[in-house]
Amino acid sequence: MRIRKIHILFIGIFLLSACGLKKKVTYFQGEGTESSTVKRSYTPVFKSDDLLSIVVSADDPETAIQFNLVEPVSSTMQRGNAGYSTGAPALRGYLLDSAGFVEMPVLGKVKLGGLNRMEASNLLREKLKEYLTNPIVQIHILNFKVTVLGDVRSPGTFNIPNERITILEAIGLAGDLTITGNRKSVKVIRNEGGVETQTIVDLTSQDVFNSPVYYLDQNDVVYIEPNAAARTQSTIWAKTGTFFVSISSVIVSTIAVLTNK
Repeated sequence: MRIRKIHILFIGIFLLSACGLKKKVTYFQGEGTESSTVKRSYTPVFKSDDLLSIVVSADDPETAIQFNLVEPVSSTMQRGNAGYSTGAPALRGYLLDSAGFVEMPVLGKVKLGGLNRMEASNLLREKLKEYLTNPIVQIHILNFKVTVLGDVRSPGTFNIPNERITILEAIGLAGDLTITGNRKSVKVIRNEGGVETQTIVDLTSQDVFNSPVYYLDQNDVVYIEPNAAARTQSTIWAKTGTFFVSISSVIVSTIAVLTNK
């Protein structure tokens, strides 16, 4: 009878522990909410150090070609989910300087920093009408990338060709959090006007969909720290390892002394 009670007690403790673990690792928890609405109108704006592909076309292609820069650069070599350049022809980009300007042939300096793709295209189109008939301008960010670090399965820097990615998609590219990753305290580090800001996101809450960093900007860094249990375990193992190294050193020294006598 006593053994049976002990078994029941252990089963109860196990079930309670399992419920606690589920709450710590389950995403988007919430009571009484059947659906969440996510704002879909996100459009990135151009920032300093963005490398822009600006392709200009018009009714007369020969006249428009002077506004397009082409030079041999490297071809893309895949490593994991990220693209790395190594040697094929591609459009050279226009780099936004610290004040948000690009230097274009004929047009000279044009400020595109702080504008989104449509606004920048309209601005350049108006300027090009002086030189071209029916100009068309296509702009893309060539170096739009995000970095995911910390307690994930495949940390790294990922190139985003469509210039649109959510924090959940970025974590997915990194292989998801490990079981010890702290889902309640995910940091998004962002450079805003030369100032580094940090925003904490709780992935276990449905509030993540309303976070100002739900959509990531170019060069954002997502950092997942280990949870308290993982940090404690790491400390214990470190102390245990130090203890055994010390004991081993004492034993080896004692044996050496006894052997030499």
